[in-house]
Amino acid sequence: WEQIRTTIVYNGANAKIAGHHAGIMTGPDGATHQATEDIAITRVWPNIRVLVPCDALEGERATILAGNVIGPVYLRFTRDKTPIITTLETPFEEGRAYTYWLGENPQATIFATGYMLYYALLAAKRLDEEGISTEVLNIASIKPFDVKAAIESVKKTRAAVSVEDHQVTGGLGGLLAEVFSEQLPTPLERIGLQD
Repeated sequence: WEQIRTTIVYNGANAKIAGHHAGIMTGPDGATHQATEDIAITRVWPNIRVLVPCDALEGERATILAGNVIGPVYLRFTRDKTPIITTLETPFEEGRAYTYWLGENPQATIFATGYMLYYALLAAKRLDEEGISTEVLNIASIKPFDVKAAIESVKKTRAAVSVEDHQVTGGLGGLLAEVFSEQLPTPLERIGLQD
């Protein structure tokens, strides 16, 4: 952390960092290889982009984007195979959140990042079958973050859930807690690693 902070971030170096083995889905490698704090420690650095693609196709687009911007970028990847849920035509832009599921009269917004988007979509489908409508947003861009889309969504739903393979403190759940406490107090359930 110190070396990246001092030599890359503070110098504005045009460096791209690909973090692998992120989260607990690291296969047989075990706890020593499970990066579960990486979003928290990278998003606090100034002037760095933090991207967490949901699948290999979005990962390719995020990598190309990272190569085309000047300045530091952190890309978060998992180790194990994950379901492909995007296509080559699926839009991807840093700083944008995209709706991947929109039920009729949604009662909660599910914010998901990385491969956990797949599980958020499965949950949304199941909830819909039980009569609970939701909206699911793909948060592939942690920094910059699409505050406008997040606020617009929870204005409709009045409740939020974050889903991530990361510590909820400092991760997507922490980011949402910061945004909602400052701009629109909203009930928030954070699903992820609890310390």
